[in-house]
Amino acid sequence: MAKICPITGKRTQFGNKVSHANNKTRRRWEPNLQWKRIWVPSENRFVRMRISARGLRTMQKVGVDAALASLKGRS
Repeated sequence: MAKICPITGKRTQFGNKVSHANNKTRRRWEPNLQWKRIWVPSENRFVRMRISARGLRTMQKVGVDAALASLKGRS
């Protein structure tokens, strides 16, 4: 399964780890994805999502239905 947040679109980023001696090796930054059960009032059921912490805050701000509507409109 890809490490992508469906709400924010955050995904793995790549770059260099730079040591004190300025040696560079490749590394990755993973998004902070969490499995959450989210109650969707319009469907009257829980939906289990793998969502980032930022995506969870976005859902709380705009509302579950609005966030899921933008998700359906994007795909």
